[in-house]
Amino acid sequence: MAGGPRVGTDATNPPGLDPARLRSYLDAERPGLVQGDLSAALIAGGRSNLTYDVSDGRRRWVVRRPPLGHVLPTAHDMAREHRVITALAPTPVPVPGTVLYCDDPEVIGARFYVMDHVEGTPHRAAHHLAQLGAGRTRAIALAMIDTLVDLHAVDPAAVGLADFGRPDGFIERQLRRWAAQLAASRSRDLPGIDELQDRLTAAVPASPAPTVVHGDFRLDNLLVDASDGITAVLDWEMSTLGDPLTDLALLIVYSDADLPDVPGVSDAHRAPGYPGGDEIVERYARRSGRDVSHLDWYVGFAYFKVAVILEGIHYRFGQGQTVGEDFDRIGDAVPHLIEVGLTRLGAD
Repeated sequence: MAGGPRVGTDATNPPGLDPARLRSYLDAERPGLVQGDLSAALIAGGRSNLTYDVSDGRRRWVVRRPPLGHVLPTAHDMAREHRVITALAPTPVPVPGTVLYCDDPEVIGARFYVMDHVEGTPHRAAHHLAQLGAGRTRAIALAMIDTLVDLHAVDPAAVGLADFGRPDGFIERQLRRWAAQLAASRSRDLPGIDELQDRLTAAVPASPAPTVVHGDFRLDNLLVDASDGITAVLDWEMSTLGDPLTDLALLIVYSDADLPDVPGVSDAHRAPGYPGGDEIVERYARRSGRDVSHLDWYVGFAYFKVAVILEGIHYRFGQGQTVGEDFDRIGDAVPHLIEVGLTRLGAD
């Protein structure tokens, strides 16, 4: 799983993961799985949960755990992430194989799960996609859209996820959840954020039939092989049962020319050949058969959601509780996200 470059030089004890303690746990729970001392390195690129590349010199795995320090209520639920990946394994949605979930925070300092390493590249940078050429970039982006359609076509009950969420009132709860997470991370004045929240709350559309939703579906959360096929969908921490148009809208935000440059956020949509928002919507609507006539509301909500996520990261940076580089500039994008969200909702 090429989830970004490995960072740090301490393979004995990277931040948030002690390989020796992990091996002892794996030896007890999965005897014979590990054949030698484990090395581990933090995979760069994520700004929320921490992801590690782990190896015994013969095989490789990936470990996911919550961030260090400040963790928002209801966020960073490793059990849910592990459950949905395991459930989707027999479906057309490509996901890594899962090894185990650990609910004992004493092992490495937090609950975590282990999954198989999957070969593939997460395309985050426009200049990397540009090297592939416009034709391949377009093919990858279209495969991404079709993968989202495949996800939303999964029958939750058929894969054991009938109780994975509460679809009734999903949008209203989402608005309350993100408002609560904003309040938990609020450390400065954010002009327009309350207006955006109020306008979204006042005009909630009727949701289509519920599906499994990813919650953060974008190109750099996918692994792509040398044949431009999608080998895995990653980062399921926000997945649930709910309104599939929330996934589509977030994908539109991450493909929007109005999206400001944010450290750690992909600019892949700027690569030649990447389809524009209108084409993404058209392909999704045609292949899924869903009505997208109220998508502007969903896009406004998606901008609100991204603003809250980045504000949470900005808060953790201010508390000295982040691991990695470029966190000092993430908060600069939040005011513009609020402004664009209000614009997408139109005149009040």
